[in-house]
Amino acid sequence: MSTVSLPAPERFRPKRSTLVYGALLVNTEVLLVALYLLLTDVRVTSWSAIVYPFVWINVGLWALVRTDPRPRSTREARIAGAVAAGYLLVLFVVGGLLSTSHPEVEGSLLSVSLVTPGTGPVIAIDTGILQFAAIPFLVVGYTALAYLVYATLLDASGNAVTGVFGLLSCVSCVWPVLAPLLAAVFGSGAVATAVAFQSRELGTVIFLATVALLYWRPFKRS
Repeated sequence: MSTVSLPAPERFRPKRSTLVYGALLVNTEVLLVALYLLLTDVRVTSWSAIVYPFVWINVGLWALVRTDPRPRSTREARIAGAVAAGYLLVLFVVGGLLSTSHPEVEGSLLSVSLVTPGTGPVIAIDTGILQFAAIPFLVVGYTALAYLVYATLLDASGNAVTGVFGLLSCVSCVWPVLAPLLAAVFGSGAVATAVAFQSRELGTVIFLATVALLYWRPFKRS
């Protein structure tokens, strides 16, 4: 009995340029990690802690490049943009990247921590009111999710089944918010969140599942 294989949707097929640039990106990442391990005294106790951040970065960059939101009106774009920006802000806060400053703790306005590539370098900025820790894989991953949410909202606007789709997208959007909350039980702050994501496969699985659900966009306009 013969089986018929259905072709994958066009937007799920890797483009030749994507494969070329993807290979270049991975090779660059491998080189950065090799140089870091060669020039430092760091001992690798878990390769997953090195690989997972690059999974976030590579998938996040792929989603940003391959997503093409098309608003039908300026009003739609502004509303979707505002919601996506709010979502990104929530991810930054819950993920421990953005928090209020502690006046009793003296520190420099800008500091850089050289840790394993992907997780680092961590650039911390303290304005005296707010402090932001830019952890590369979390910044790229959260930004990609927010951009996908923006595209998703544009697709769902004006659709008769927006309610059902809204439930699907909201469930998928909430997953990355809940994960850092669970991780916060065992630690606090941006670095603790990063370590929690590195040491747990669940964080990466949740991220990949969320990207897949949001990138699927069943109501994508042609």
